[in-house]
Parts: sequence; C-alpha cells; structure tokens
Amino acid sequence: MDVLGNRGKCAQTCRLPYELIEENQNKLTSKLDKGYLLSTRDLCSLEYLPMLIDAGVTSFKIEGRMKSPEYVATVTKIYRKYIDLALDKTKKYEIENSDKIKLIQVFNRGGFSDGHLSPSENRKLVFKEKQNNMGLYLGKISKYNKNKGIVTLAAQTDLSVGDSITFEKEPTKYTVSELLDKNQNIKKASFNQTVSFGRMKGNINVGDKVYKIADKNLSDEAKNNYSKENIKNKLDCNLEIKQNQKIKVQIYCKQFNCKVNYVYDYIPDIAQKASITKETIISKFNKTQDTEFEFENFNITLDDNLFIPVSVLNDIRRTGINMIREKIIQSFKHTDSQNFKKLNVHLLEKSNKHNNPQISLLLNDLNQDFSKLEKVDKLYIPLKYFINEKYYNTLKYFSDNFNLYIYMPTIIRKPKIELSKKIIEKAIKEFNIKGIVISNLSQLKLLPPNNKSLDIVGNYTLNLYNTFSAKSLKNLNFEAVTISPELDENGILDLCNNPFEHNELIVYGKIPVMTMNYCVLGKSNKCYKDCKKLCNSNNKYFLKDRMGFLFRVVPDNLQTISTIYNTKTTSIDFDNFNVDFVRIDILDENIDEINNIINTVKNGKRFEGKDFTNGNLRREI
Repeated sequence: MDVLGNRGKCAQTCRLPYELIEENQNKLTSKLDKGYLLSTRDLCSLEYLPMLIDAGVTSFKIEGRMKSPEYVATVTKIYRKYIDLALDKTKKYEIENSDKIKLIQVFNRGGFSDGHLSPSENRKLVFKEKQNNMGLYLGKISKYNKNKGIVTLAAQTDLSVGDSITFEKEPTKYTVSELLDKNQNIKKASFNQTVSFGRMKGNINVGDKVYKIADKNLSDEAKNNYSKENIKNKLDCNLEIKQNQKIKVQIYCKQFNCKVNYVYDYIPDIAQKASITKETIISKFNKTQDTEFEFENFNITLDDNLFIPVSVLNDIRRTGINMIREKIIQSFKHTDSQNFKKLNVHLLEKSNKHNNPQISLLLNDLNQDFSKLEKVDKLYIPLKYFINEKYYNTLKYFSDNFNLYIYMPTIIRKPKIELSKKIIEKAIKEFNIKGIVISNLSQLKLLPPNNKSLDIVGNYTLNLYNTFSAKSLKNLNFEAVTISPELDENGILDLCNNPFEHNELIVYGKIPVMTMNYCVLGKSNKCYKDCKKLCNSNNKYFLKDRMGFLFRVVPDNLQTISTIYNTKTTSIDFDNFNVDFVRIDILDENIDEINNIINTVKNGKRFEGKDFTNGNLRREI
C-alpha cells in the first residue's frame, strides 16, 4: 500500500486482491474472505440529486481524469439532465431506466452503489469479484465452436456489430464484427434473441458468462456530443502591422481579465502580387479548433501593399495563445511573498535551538499492564479509551505519572460529535489532561470554551507539508505540530524550522496507510443487527496482499471506521532534523518491546532489518 494517495500519487491499492486473515493467540488461524476486498462499486447519486441540491450543494464532481472521453461525455450529459430536472420544481423528478443502463454500460464495477448517502447501512459498497469494468451482462454461452471461435448465446441485452465484449475467464477484449441468427447476418440482436458471433478464442467454455463492455452506438452518440460541446474562452486581438516595423500584438481574455503584449520578430515584405488583407488575417487567427480559445473581436491596423506568409500568421496566433494560456495559469498560483519573508525571519530566529528532542508516545492499544512503562515527555491516548470504564485505572495511572494527552481520531462521524465533546469534557474533569492532539480541523470546535491551559497539537493528518500550511495552522492557535510522514528528507528539513513553539516527528511506528468509512469484517459502512461483531473479539485481523505482506486492520466499532496499517514499521534516524519532540507510535508491541523502543530512540538509534522501513525519507516526493 502507498501512503502518497493524499498527494496525487495513488497506487490504486484499493483495486488489488487481498485475503482477510484472522490471528488468534499470535497464530494466523483462518482465512475469512478473499477477493478485491477494498474495491468499491462506483457511486451513482441520481436518486439523491434533489436532496443534495436542497441541502445547499452548488457543485457536483464527476470522475473523469482517468476515464475515456466517451465516459465523461455520457455521464456529464445524464447528470446535467437530472440536475436541471431537480432544479425545475414544476416537473416531477423521475429517472428513466434507459439512462441508468447507459451509465452502467459506459463503466461499472459490479453495478453501482449509493455510497454513504443512505441513512441505512450499505452492504454493497464493495464488489470483491472484479476490480475493473464489468459492462452489461450479455448472457451465458450455450454453444461454442472452438475451431472457428464461434460463440452462441441468448442475448440478455441489445447487441450490435461494433460492440465490445469480454468473457468471464478470458480478460481479452473482443469486438463483435458479425452477428448471425440461424446463419443469417444481422446488424443487431434484441433481448432474448439467440445469436452467434465468431473469431473469439481463449479461455472460453460453454456456461461461461459474457459481458458487453462497450456499446458502439452509445460511444458514437457521446463522440458526437462532445465534439459539438467545446466551450471556448473568448479573446480580443489587437494587431499593428506597419511597413518596416516588427508586428505588435495584444491579446486580451475578458473572462480571466488577462492581457499579453508582445512584438513578433518579423518585418512584413512589400507585396509583389496580392497584398495581405484583414479578412485573410482574421481567417488564419480563427483556426483555434484544437485549443480552448477562440477570437471574438479584432482591431487590426494594417498598412497598404504588405505581404505576410501564412506560416508567419499561424505562428503569431500560436505564440499569442500560448502566452495568454500561461498568463491565465500563473494568475491562479498562490503568492504570499510578504508574509513568507516575515515567516522566514521567525524561522531564522528559531533555527539555532539545540537538537535534543523529547519523546512523545502514542499507545494505540491499552490491553496490557503499563506499570513498568519507561518515562516519556508526552503520552498520547486515543479518545475511545476515555469512554470505557474498563480503562479508568490505567488512565488514572497515566494521569498521575505522565503528561497525558487525548489523541483524537482522524474521523468523527456526525452522530458521535456530541458524544466526543462530552467525553473530552468528562476526561478533563476526571484526569490531569495536559493537551489534545487534533487530527481534523473541525475538532477544534469540540474543545471546551476555556481551553487556554491545554496544549493543542496538530496531528500529521492535518497534512502539514510546507511553511505556508504551517503559517495557517499557527493562526489557528496550535502550539505544536506533527510533521507529515509522507514527506521526504528535504521536505522534513524545510519544516523543522516553523513558527510553532514545538514541532514533532514520527521516528518509529506502523503508519496508517488508509482510514476508511467501511468495516472489512462486517462488510458494511455502518454497524447492523445481524453482524457477527468480530471486532469485539481479542483476535487480530490482517489483509494479506498478493506478495504475501500482512497489513494490520484495526476496526473501530464506535463509528465503523477501519484503519489499515503499513506492513513494515517506520524507523528513521532523526539526528539531522531540528525537532523538539520525536514521536513513537505503538500498535501491537508488548511492554518490554515498548521500553526497548523508547531507550533505542533516546540513544538516537534506529531499527534495521527486513521488517523496518525509513518510509519516504530517501524518496523524491
């Protein structure tokens, strides 16, 4: 698994096959499930559009970056249709089944789901059988001539020459080049019509399922739509073309209020035959079909009896369009040079501090005796333990002997927000709480009004990647921050000097690679009555990937949130980093191992071997 999904470098780990393994008393005892256990069905929210609009949603995001133009055209056209229908209060909101079929045909993974939009549990969120496009079910093979590669079946959906199909056990994509009904050529087969099509060989057998993964007519319709629906940005152009002078050009885009001026390095020749005309210039500048722009207004100053080659006019147009495009892009880049200079002054003042970091310790599991725990400077305990009376004595011991912090979960679902607030208030009254580790900015609202005595630490989940984000968090009154483990060495060095009183770096522990609103044990995004509640057992659970690596899965049955941890333990040398605190994250280690880790870190050493990694430290991010 890859922890860089937050930074645009997703490795598509959710689309890979896994086995769900149970461990009992340190022995891997049974395989509970197998398949594409993290591969979600695609979301279809057509039924929820009116509700979402009424809730105040003003923009709908549709996946398209890695999809075909035909997919984008089909989906956007259908969603545009139903958004307009939802906005029109004079018409009844009804969804046509033909539109749903088009959406399924253009791309689906085992059909669609409503994601997390429904108030009830979604046990169809994941489709473990296949991770890529399923298409539409076409039927089962009733006859197969292996020599000629002729397949016969009763079509369960329309099928036309030019459609693409695939088979249950054969991944090859085939194009239907001919259709036969009782040895007669046809162009299209209808529902339940028995047809044959040929020249298809591979792992194909009678009884196998066949799927139509592309509809030629639907694709042609989509191509026709997006070829006509190319919305252009309008440009105004001023040209000054004079004898014995280089050509002066000004291009202005009103939509983005951007203007470029340039002088093109060409002096027009005296015409030997026909001279250039304004009409010719305009016609050449209007050749912008392959760009996102088109010229709307021209103001041309042109001397008489001049000649300009067509190639020069084309190059002037291309140069101008490239310049205005770059100017528009640059206008969207963030600049904060004045504040950045002020920030650097603070960084320079702080850079001289002595590198003798203190230790923070995160205990993810409290189910052991901690009376012999080595002294550390900060002790982080997850919020969930403060609600369970079973851990009261352990928490009281921590409160009396350590600087105790409440460690907030990455996600708090809406029904648990008020409960979390009450847990924090109760914990502050019962224990000597020194501070709180905030894992999501919204959690600042959960703090009691008079919280000035609390040390507010920003967790790495706030995605602190640069000095600009550091400045923003400082303005929100964070006293300390944990630097993101997704950074490489240069990124960490850049953030070692920041405007906070203290900064912190994770130097040991299994790093979460995924936090998800789904339980792989109960196969649902919410708890339900007839669930086996495997999460309540003392057993441990792992996802085993195709390489044999085990990823620890920790369910949270309070919220149906699952955290998946890296198979290897991060352990890094922090000697070069100017940090105030080094953090140790404990997951399954026993007390003797924990104390050994604390002493190893105190001595400035790291752990070596095949079970350890330095994370992204030596990667170029």
